Amino acid sequence: MIDAIDKNLQRGIKLLNAITDEQYSDTTIPPYYSSIGANMRHVLDAFTCIFNGLEKKCVDFSDRERNELAEEKTEFGLAYFNCVLEQLHNLNPSDFDLIISVKDDLGTGVVTANYTVGSVLIQAHSHAIHHYASIGFIINQLGIELPDADFGYNPTTPKKVLVG
Repeated sequence: MIDAIDKNLQRGIKLLNAITDEQYSDTTIPPYYSSIGANMRHVLDAFTCIFNGLEKKCVDFSDRERNELAEEKTEFGLAYFNCVLEQLHNLNPSDFDLIISVKDDLGTGVVTANYTVGSVLIQAHSHAIHHYASIGFIINQLGIELPDADFGYNPTTPKKVLVG
C-alpha cells in the first residue's frame, strides 16, 4: 500500500518540477477556477489529517491545514509533498488493521465512522487520484503535458484503445 501511494504522490512531484509558479497557481480555468496548487494542497491536506489524527486514533478531515503557500509556490508544494512522503514511510504496516474513528463534514454536518488505518489511507489515495484527474483537465487547458500517461487514472479504469 505504501509503495502504491508513494508512486502516485511521486507523479505530483514530477508535475511540480516541470511547471512554473504561475502555472501552478493559475485560477483562470473554468468551470471551478481552481488551480493545480489548490488541488495539490487539498490532496496533501487529506494525508496530513490522517497523520495528525493517528496518535489520538481520531482523524478529522474537516480540520485541514490549508497552507496557502503550498498552493501558490511549487517550492512549498514540493516541501509539503516531501513532508507527507516522510510521514507515509514512517507508518508501520502492522498498524493498518487498527480501528480509528474518522470525522468529516459531508454537507449536513460532521459525521463519525470507524475505519481501519489501511482503509483511510486507501480513501486518501483514491481521493488523490480523483484530484489528479481534475488537475489533468487544468493542465490540458493550460497547454501543459501530463507528467506520465497514468496521471489521474484509477488503476481499475479500463483504458480506451485508439484505433486509427
